[in-house]
Amino acid sequence: MADEPMNPTTPDGEMSKAQLKKLKAKQEKEAYKAAKAAAREEQDASASAMDENDPLKENYGDMRMVQSVEVTGKKWTRVEALNEQLVGEVVLVRARVHTVRAKGKSAFLVLRQRTSTVQVVFFVNDTTISKGMVKYVASLPKESIIDVEGTITTPEAPVDGCTQRMVEIAPTKVFCVSKSEQRLPFTLEDATRTEAELEANPELPRVGQDVRLDNRVLDLRTPANNAIFRLQSSVCQLFRSALMTQGFTEIHTPKMIGGTSEGGAAVFRFQYMNLGPGCLAQSPQLYKQMAICADLERVFEIGPVFRAEDSHTHRHLCEFTGLDMEMQIYEHYFEVLDVLDTLFVTMFDGLSKDNADLVSTVFSQYPNTPFKYSSPSLRLTFEEGVAMLHAAGVMVDPFEDLSTADERTLGKLVKEKYDTDFYMLHRYPAKIRPFYTMPCPDDPRYSNSFDIFMRGEEIISGAQRIHEADMLEQRAGECGIEVDTIQSYIDSFKLGASPHGGCGVGLERVVMLFLGLNNIRKSSMFPRDPKRLTP
Repeated sequence: MADEPMNPTTPDGEMSKAQLKKLKAKQEKEAYKAAKAAAREEQDASASAMDENDPLKENYGDMRMVQSVEVTGKKWTRVEALNEQLVGEVVLVRARVHTVRAKGKSAFLVLRQRTSTVQVVFFVNDTTISKGMVKYVASLPKESIIDVEGTITTPEAPVDGCTQRMVEIAPTKVFCVSKSEQRLPFTLEDATRTEAELEANPELPRVGQDVRLDNRVLDLRTPANNAIFRLQSSVCQLFRSALMTQGFTEIHTPKMIGGTSEGGAAVFRFQYMNLGPGCLAQSPQLYKQMAICADLERVFEIGPVFRAEDSHTHRHLCEFTGLDMEMQIYEHYFEVLDVLDTLFVTMFDGLSKDNADLVSTVFSQYPNTPFKYSSPSLRLTFEEGVAMLHAAGVMVDPFEDLSTADERTLGKLVKEKYDTDFYMLHRYPAKIRPFYTMPCPDDPRYSNSFDIFMRGEEIISGAQRIHEADMLEQRAGECGIEVDTIQSYIDSFKLGASPHGGCGVGLERVVMLFLGLNNIRKSSMFPRDPKRLTP
């Protein structure tokens, strides 16, 4: 059969038979879909329609939109607070419809509030629950937000599918606060499956990473994701409180700057008003040091960091939250390591002990071994790390940076020998560190610098900084930095500067590695990578 012409219209411009047939099929398909959608809407409307003859009709239905009309004094109880001590008491709960099953004159509704769930049981009777109420509850779309008022009761057997296993609610009133669409991009049941479940049954729907990120608001409602970002919040709180306890001051530095803060090409550039080119800060590094020169002595910042790296790996982002600190030192950069040792042990204790329930929630979907650490933390020199790799048959250049694979191998070797997932590697080769890193006095091939690792992956890069202006300017030129773009930074060291050091760590990477997640996008609420700028 000959190929159809590219433009199969007749000479007078009319459509060909083939085009007409294709158009008719398309119109019929669209009409069928529209009719089906209309029928579904009509069915939903019918299911949720109020029975005017129902004597209990005032006890259920769609609530008037909340527009701050009145303050009633009502008290809502958290789902996580529902327990055996409340049996017999009347409570009011606002939560999402997690699942609903209805059959005849009964319905079983599971409410979800963050990571907590509780069952609500409906049985038609003559006093509190009507057929109309059961019909209305059965019509509620998953993920709708509802208010339920009822009495806490003891179930005949523990409700294994809910976190609040030992209680359930016998309802008297149900009102929908906000109704979800009937058709969701995916169900939370599918989004919460473990990898083991999916491998055991390949026919189960798998919610891919891009689908999750495209519908991130829905994805964030899964118990594991909810727990991940509550743990992330705890990391920030612990970081802040631990450093303030050690005499640090929180600062806030510019994110639009005139020159690069780390050097290299991985920078987002833009035109700044009429002043010329600017860029988004790769770190608060220069301003942290200027704060030390201003006699703030010990400073830290929690803020956004931008890296224009075209990296499509499991651990790189173009924007992340930086946890940065800088401090004056008296004699040795080990003073910085001592502070970091105390800081991270405090953070890990807080996550492991005070947030054990959240860690357990994450592990229920993403199983992993608990994070292991010691106090004091293990310290090794870069040379010792290279020697361990050489002894294991991994040949690396002693003056080049370790590859990701080398770091992982070293992490395994350290875990086998020292039984820890957390360690410090210091005294790195000078040529692989930023221009502002102080060289070692006994061997200029090395530097007073360090990296810190979790589960074999680097989370921190830090060092003692150069605090002499002439030396700093010379190093900047050697590293290809345009000195005039950082002149104000260099000038700040001409007025007398304390010896100092510090580091920066990515918040998302700390959370990812503490929990053993396989991708940093799981620990970034709305990740920005080379292929994603929304939502």
